[in-house]
Amino acid sequence: MSVLLDSDIVIEILRSRDQGILSQWEALANTGRPILFSPIGAAEVWAGAHPREFQATSLLFSHLVCIPVEYNIGQLAGEFLRQFNKSHNLKIGDALMAASAVQCHAALWTRNRKHYPMTQLTFYS
Repeated sequence: MSVLLDSDIVIEILRSRDQGILSQWEALANTGRPILFSPIGAAEVWAGAHPREFQATSLLFSHLVCIPVEYNIGQLAGEFLRQFNKSHNLKIGDALMAASAVQCHAALWTRNRKHYPMTQLTFYS
């Protein structure tokens, strides 16, 4: 199964602050499994990137596979928003990330599991 990185994981990898995540990242990178990212996650990462991180950020994303955000992902994200917006304060970015993982049959790697109450999701690690 492929793995979809949430923006919080990408940020932790780039900033090298959490040795546990870095160890998991190294193990995942050595499996040969596809490692995916979403344009939504890329936007979140680039929005908070410091100029000194631009080169490393570009390099990291160049080794990952970008999944397209297509109609079926938008439709499922809308269903998730309808289901979980009031009960879990679900935001559109998280709804799109969850729908992307479900539609691509990928495990979502995130530190924010509470943002993703969808039973259809599989989490990495």
